Amino acid sequence: MSSAALPESESPAGAVRTTVSPQLLHDLRSPLNHIIGYSEMLTEEADTQRREGFATDLEKIRAAGHRMLAIIEENFTSTREAIPVLHEAESPMQPDAVAQSTAETPGHLLVVDDDPANREVLCRRLERQGHDVQTAGSGFDAMRILGEAAFDLVLLDIMMPEMDGYEVLGRMKADERLQHVPVIMISALNELQSVVRCIEAGAEDYLTKPFNPTLLKARIGACLEKKRGRDRESALFEQLQNNYERLQELERQRDDMRNMIVHDLRTPLTALIVGIEMLETDGTLSGTQQEITAIAAGGGRILLGMINDLLDVEKLESGSAQLQYDEVTAASLVADAVAQVAFLAEESRTILVTEMSGDLLPFSGDEKKLSRTLVNLIGNAIKFTGAGTVTISARQDDPKTIRFAVRDTGQGIPAESFGRIFEKFGQLDSRRVGTGLGLAFCKLAVEAHGGRIAVESTIGAGSTFSFTIPVGGR
Repeated sequence: MSSAALPESESPAGAVRTTVSPQLLHDLRSPLNHIIGYSEMLTEEADTQRREGFATDLEKIRAAGHRMLAIIEENFTSTREAIPVLHEAESPMQPDAVAQSTAETPGHLLVVDDDPANREVLCRRLERQGHDVQTAGSGFDAMRILGEAAFDLVLLDIMMPEMDGYEVLGRMKADERLQHVPVIMISALNELQSVVRCIEAGAEDYLTKPFNPTLLKARIGACLEKKRGRDRESALFEQLQNNYERLQELERQRDDMRNMIVHDLRTPLTALIVGIEMLETDGTLSGTQQEITAIAAGGGRILLGMINDLLDVEKLESGSAQLQYDEVTAASLVADAVAQVAFLAEESRTILVTEMSGDLLPFSGDEKKLSRTLVNLIGNAIKFTGAGTVTISARQDDPKTIRFAVRDTGQGIPAESFGRIFEKFGQLDSRRVGTGLGLAFCKLAVEAHGGRIAVESTIGAGSTFSFTIPVGGR
């Protein structure tokens, strides 16, 4: 087709520019890509072999190719906006620096182009940079090869028959195995709309033919570095995940072994306590002997309580504990708990006060676990109050919940310790005797009922531990 038969438009400089189809521009630029690409590689070989005369002639061929390319750019345009062509002098990196960075990180690359000459030019250049290169002559071949081997980077031509580069890119990004493989789109067209479409579809970069050698090295080096960075992150994440799973397994084994040992301790300890209690009732012991056996029995019961705490906390944590629901009244729950700690209060000269609302409704709950929760809270309050006052209250703030509270006049708890004291083995003061399981049990038992536990405290003014239980039960 002659230029006279084509529509014309004025360029900003006033020159006449002929509008042609993208396919024709592609066909015009492709052979120039071959001429420029081969001449550049031959020039490099001539420089290496110090054939100066030969190199001079090749440089003339390359320069002629660039002039013809410039003529095409100045006089022909596609119907879409073009992007600026970056010449070698405008490259963002120096050749020596690019060559050094690329040589340090060679990769396994796949070149996809339906033109054999294009593939050869690009492959020879990439192999000179130290890369391992494989080629595909169509989009279908590319998808097949990508399914058979792993690649660090794909250089993908856009204009191909049957399956073009856009479709290959879309299929790669839709495939979980391939979506993280970086893709550089390549084309003989320098259209801005095409660039935007490729980047939005997930391409890492876009290069136009003929390739600027320095720019090609820089873009490939950058893509490979990003790919390796993502690979390192993935490998580190996988390693951390494996380590975490292994740690969880070791913790499960440790807990299973501890529970087995603790469970096995309970039977002989119970027998020991029963034997000592039988000695106490024998009637033949002296006063000193009775005092000693009482101390031994008391210590045994404390140890048995610690074992039971540990086993119960483990069951509540794992969700294997079964709550025994019955109808419970707040008054009976508080009265039972106060009765159990009365001797502790007497020894510590602590005054116990109860405040009960008269309109409390019965509720469904595990009476033993809730009673033990109150006993633990009151016992802690007595321990940290001494000669003071501990107030136990129950009231119904709303129709759906009952709130139990234990308020003391002790030394108080720092706000930064509120979270730690409810953790398993968490203790406010390491000098205190105990397992650090009491409050952990309280929290787990209350939450198993669907309630919440909380603490309020002021240093020097005492603390209030409270928990709520739904009136509706489960």
